[in-house]
Amino acid sequence: MTRKVFSLEELKNLRPPVRNIAREHHAGLSALERFAVYVTNHIGTMGFFLIILFWTVFWIGWNLFSPEDFRFDPFPAFVLWLFISNLIQLMLLPLIMIGQNLQGKYSQLRSEHEYEINMKAEREIEAILLHLENHEEILQKISEKIEK
Repeated sequence: MTRKVFSLEELKNLRPPVRNIAREHHAGLSALERFAVYVTNHIGTMGFFLIILFWTVFWIGWNLFSPEDFRFDPFPAFVLWLFISNLIQLMLLPLIMIGQNLQGKYSQLRSEHEYEINMKAEREIEAILLHLENHEEILQKISEKIEK
């Protein structure tokens, strides 16, 4: 397989500035898409789990142990708690899926950008090696002249 060898000047011309893919991706998102990514990033945390856990414990505890006049969601069904919990799940499920899709697109952009950077680095390394080979040839010629 034959590869094109680039000169130093060609490499300088082929060097586009490094892009900030994260900034570009974030700038391209609408407000709703940014909200979806924010929710996706924060739902899968221990903080959110603890909020749901404490809310559930408080809700069930209040409706089990408080005076009967203050209970608002009767044991054992906890109908209101189940309704709110299901509503949260139904709202979060598509929102998390949207956020994950957007994160997947960002991941794809990042991998393409890394590939571009790797190709650029490979071209630069080839130019450096050619430059070193030229220097080696020159040094060898100088060495031969000195030995004569």
